[in-house]
Amino acid sequence: MTPAYASPAPVSPALARKLHREITTWYDDAQRDLPWRRPDCSPWGVLVSEIMLQQTPVVRVLPRWSEWMSRWPGPADLARAPVADVLRAWDSLGYPRRALRLQAAARAIVDQHDGRVPADHGTLLDLPGIGAYTAAAVAVFAFGDRQTVIDTNIRRVHARAVTGTALPGKTLTAAQTRLADQLMPRDRELSVRWNQAVMELGALVCTARSPKCGECPVATDCAWLAAGSPPPVDSPTGQRWHGTDRQVRGAVMAVLRSAQSAVPEEWLTVAREVNMPPGSDPGVDRPLEKLLALEAPEDQRRRAVDGLVSDGLAVRTAAGLTLP
Repeated sequence: MTPAYASPAPVSPALARKLHREITTWYDDAQRDLPWRRPDCSPWGVLVSEIMLQQTPVVRVLPRWSEWMSRWPGPADLARAPVADVLRAWDSLGYPRRALRLQAAARAIVDQHDGRVPADHGTLLDLPGIGAYTAAAVAVFAFGDRQTVIDTNIRRVHARAVTGTALPGKTLTAAQTRLADQLMPRDRELSVRWNQAVMELGALVCTARSPKCGECPVATDCAWLAAGSPPPVDSPTGQRWHGTDRQVRGAVMAVLRSAQSAVPEEWLTVAREVNMPPGSDPGVDRPLEKLLALEAPEDQRRRAVDGLVSDGLAVRTAAGLTLP
């Protein structure tokens, strides 16, 4: 069995051309109609989508992206928005620090680039909160640049089709980066379609748990199928949610988003029913009930609250905890 981190043999030019042709042709017919892929989508819309799609499925991002773009259609609109409004609009997408990073990037775009998302890949990398993947994705999908985009879906297609392994492993390796660079078409226009097509193939067909090999346009050339579909070296276990600090943090954030005034900290940190005084904000009742229902010890609740404050997602006041 070939380990996921093994260096692949060089891909022949003939095989690379065939993969390019078959996968991009499949994409022309099979691609989803997503608003951030449409020709009229602004570079800002592409950037927002890439931040939202990190570790979040498309079905959850679609309505939030549309609402976000309607409310803040450009970087300047988000840059001047109150942080509390930004976090409320992020709602339950998860990993709310992404919302803060997106607003920080918007402010830098306004301050340093006249409110326009920069087209240069290196300049994108200099924006706060923008990593290597996001910079490459925006350069490619918003500006048609020739950059190598490598996400989990792309890594999985490369691993199966070329190296013969079921899964690419948990982290991006130097060997995988070299393979992705090697597979990139030299033609700029084709390179953009290639990035889009391989990503879509991994999302719709070459999935992690139940690949639809009968629908794959390159099944006859797939090294993994040719090897007999060996099992993965490391089986994916998925991310545990129930009982984690992240679940408690999310529940606390739900209370703060719904509240119209400061929430007493003891409401958030106790692991038992609390008595809400008359006249308390009814908007927090249901989220607070969900928080109290969590089987989480008080030290975990306090740790979650402290972490939200440390991350800039909550603020302590004399009256209690609020959004920034």
